[in-house]
Amino acid sequence: MFTRKRGRQRADVEFEIAKTDEEWRAELPADRYAVLRRAGTEPAWSGELLHVDGEGVFRCAGCGAELFGTDSKFESGSGWPSFDRAKTAGTIVEHSDRTFGMTRTEIVCARCGGHLGHVFPDGPTETGLRYCVNSLSLTYDQDEDPAGP
Repeated sequence: MFTRKRGRQRADVEFEIAKTDEEWRAELPADRYAVLRRAGTEPAWSGELLHVDGEGVFRCAGCGAELFGTDSKFESGSGWPSFDRAKTAGTIVEHSDRTFGMTRTEIVCARCGGHLGHVFPDGPTETGLRYCVNSLSLTYDQDEDPAGP
């Protein structure tokens, strides 16, 4: 079901939240663990967050850090949620990924190091970026309806 890469620790980056592999495995559901901690990829078009309604915030499913807003989400046709920028600078760490015989830029949560996906320089907005993110690496908090009770 998932494409997986071998798990690895990033020795060159210190994350605010540092847990052992065993702690992450116990805390996360198996599908989220496979993506966030083993750099897996969910099948295209399978993610629950590919399409969302309303305004809100996308958070890291590992630690809850705010990563993206609905104002940066767009339909890329790739089969994964796509964004043109992070919600706040410094919330995402980028590094080179040379797996599967290609060079890409992997993105991880700056707070916990959870694998999110990859960023590509082919976005349709003024940033020119497409953050291609696994739904399983995110949770979504929809804004409260201001007209509500």
